Amino acid sequence: MRVIISFAALFLSVILLQLSTGGVGPLDALSGLTLDFTTAHIGMLGSAHFVGFFIGCWFAPRLMGSIGHSRAFAAFTSAGAIGLLAHMLVIDPYAWALMRVASGLCVAGCYTVIEAWLQAKVTNETRGRTMGIYRVADMGASLMAQLLISVLAPASYVSYNLLAMLCCAALLPLTLSRLREPETPDAPRLRPMLLIACSPLAAAGVLVAALSSASFRMIGPLYGQQVGLAVDQIAGFLAVFVLGGAVAQYPVGWLADRYDRRWVLIGLSLAAILSSVMTAATHDLDTTGILLTAFFFGMTTFPIYSVSAAHAHDFAEAHERVELSAALMFFFALGAIAAPLMASTLIDHYGPPAMFVMIAAGHGGLVVFGLIRMRMRPGAESRTPYIWSPRTSFLIGRLTGRSRDKPANRR
Repeated sequence: MRVIISFAALFLSVILLQLSTGGVGPLDALSGLTLDFTTAHIGMLGSAHFVGFFIGCWFAPRLMGSIGHSRAFAAFTSAGAIGLLAHMLVIDPYAWALMRVASGLCVAGCYTVIEAWLQAKVTNETRGRTMGIYRVADMGASLMAQLLISVLAPASYVSYNLLAMLCCAALLPLTLSRLREPETPDAPRLRPMLLIACSPLAAAGVLVAALSSASFRMIGPLYGQQVGLAVDQIAGFLAVFVLGGAVAQYPVGWLADRYDRRWVLIGLSLAAILSSVMTAATHDLDTTGILLTAFFFGMTTFPIYSVSAAHAHDFAEAHERVELSAALMFFFALGAIAAPLMASTLIDHYGPPAMFVMIAAGHGGLVVFGLIRMRMRPGAESRTPYIWSPRTSFLIGRLTGRSRDKPANRR
């Protein structure tokens, strides 16, 4: 209970931030349809978000070192709120793309500050509970953010104003907290080739995880609209994807700690191919059927990032964990930047099922590459524990690094 109370302000800021920034993606997609943006323009908005996210991941630790945690958090939150409020002032997809860069910058910057603050305050005794509460707060708010679009009218200033208010409200718990501002940690070096050196398969897995997640979350509303879902049903469609991913974490973690993680990755990808093909081939199902396919899709694709991260850390030294986590985020950002634009272009040319055909092809490539890598070298002699890895900032490795140095439970 003391852990919850001591970090309550930070967790509340996470919830408010996720409600705001998590809701803008689907709202932009539906607003773009209302305003007659092209499918490619809607994909561009999703890609622009991850461009801002990558810039924020790299820039935030450096800004935090210059001006401190609270001021950096305020600056990033302001950028996000300005981007939200400006939407209905300029109705142009390219202007909106710049605004989405601001929202991505806000997400990465604010999470960097929060995770740096958590890392400075947790102890070895409270680390596990703190991370557990943090993941629940983040994932629960992410799920609720998808449901927000059922009550937010597309292309409405009021809708974007409400999201901006939530973004600004995220400032209050942190800035009014009595928590003393900690010392600023050193910014991790960005060494993308470290991930390749540790595990090329993990790098491929992270790219495919980005292909699945970013496509679905940014272009999912477009798919839902084209297969005949109402706005409230699209909200449920996106939410059950997040719920499926959350439900799958424990059983997948159990498997990943007991069996060769390469087989777990291959099994997840085979299941993802099945769910993608099933979704592409049966998009004329009733609403319940479509929601079930989204739930199964989330279960099979969402854990791939965490399994890939665990597999990469199996081959890393303890002093490399922070930089390896940053490299994992770098590869995820690359895939997430490309995925929405690719998915929207395919939907524009070949119809709604094309997005899931693309995702199935990506997972098929991961299966083949995984089998090739298994022939090239044996599995890790010792394994780190499976950890549900949030895809939030380059500093997440500081929070999870010590937990990974414990041996995996294989009972």
